[in-house]
Amino acid sequence: MFKAILVNKDDQGYRAELAQVDESSLPEGDVRVKVLYSTLNYKDGLAITGKGPVVRSFPMVPGIDFAGEVLESSSPDFKVGDLVLLNGWGVGEAHWGGLAQQARVKADWLIPLPKGLTAKQALAIGTAGYTAMLCVMALEKHGTKPSDGEVLVTGAAGGVGSIAIALLSKLGFKVVASTGRMAEAEYLKKLGATEVIDRASLSAPGKPLAKERWAAVVDSVGSHTLANACAQTKSDGAVAACGLAQGMDFPSTVAPFILRGVTLYGVNSVTVPRGKRIAAYEQLSKLLDLKTLDEISHEISLADSIEYAQKLMAGNVRGRLIVDVNR
Repeated sequence: MFKAILVNKDDQGYRAELAQVDESSLPEGDVRVKVLYSTLNYKDGLAITGKGPVVRSFPMVPGIDFAGEVLESSSPDFKVGDLVLLNGWGVGEAHWGGLAQQARVKADWLIPLPKGLTAKQALAIGTAGYTAMLCVMALEKHGTKPSDGEVLVTGAAGGVGSIAIALLSKLGFKVVASTGRMAEAEYLKKLGATEVIDRASLSAPGKPLAKERWAAVVDSVGSHTLANACAQTKSDGAVAACGLAQGMDFPSTVAPFILRGVTLYGVNSVTVPRGKRIAAYEQLSKLLDLKTLDEISHEISLADSIEYAQKLMAGNVRGRLIVDVNR
């Protein structure tokens, strides 16, 4: 038996609870893992609170990422005792996830724990930080350079935004942070933002084309915020979109893309090939100051996850929430 957050939907309604689960209930997979740490991400908040239809079958253990130690493996890629890391692949949505003391998954979904990182540090980065790195890699592939001008980061006080600011600042970019929590301005500047703006300047309906300002954008918000960011991006600039906190809609026109040659990169962090995942974490381990991870992360227990999911959905959490599933 082991502890897990279990989400159910039945005649009693939608609910999440801390439960004791039998090992025999674990889903199919060729690697069984003792989970050491998981995290709370936006998707996990949706899954636990029921505020979004992300859970595809019930009962479900949420948790879209985890780090842990292999307990059992029928895959040649991993052996008992190996430290491993997982992000995405529908875990916590269609397949039992990381907010539990054990998990059983496909070997293809795992990578070795990156060198230079502990399990806790890897989860301080987590899916949010890994997604932020994929966004930065998209901008680098586009050819964006610090000399091109300012880079906008929306949803700046969240997990993706916080780490994107730290990464871009480390690479020499002048970063402007957009947030709905102006009280976090000092925190964002400590991460490397040179300016902090209120999200209200981006979140309302805007013009198809606006005054050019951004050389590039990392957006985790979507909807009008993404549309306005594109409208304000300089000619031949790039926008990396990875989230939908404001909404899934994109109330824009083709004007920025045709008249200014702006490129919109959709960043998928769920089904990324193993090689690219490993490359992203290699860059993360080199670029991120471990002190920064301490600054942006807060550790909670497995039992705390349900309460903090509510806070996360209310926008009352900054940075990263690491879940120690064994306390």
